[in-house]
Amino acid sequence: MIPLDQLPLGQRGTIAAIHGDDPLVQRLLEMGLLEGEEIEVVGFAPLGGPLEIRLRDYRLSLRRREAARISVQPLPGSP
Repeated sequence: MIPLDQLPLGQRGTIAAIHGDDPLVQRLLEMGLLEGEEIEVVGFAPLGGPLEIRLRDYRLSLRRREAARISVQPLPGSP
C-alpha cells in the first residue's frame, strides 16, 4: 500500500484505508472516498498543488496533505 499522493499519473488503485479521526476524515467519507472504491489519478497541479482523481463517474481534487492520509493498493495492469 502507498499513500494516494504517491500514486503515479494514470495509475489506478483501490482505497485501503483513510487515516485519522477528525472532521477531515468524515468529509472524505462523505465525498465517496470509501474503502474498496477504485480510483484513478488523472492530473497533478504544478508546484505541489492539488491532485485530481477519478472516483466512480466524477472527478475530485484533493490537497496533497489530504491525499497523503489515504492509503491505496495499486491495481495490477494499470500504467
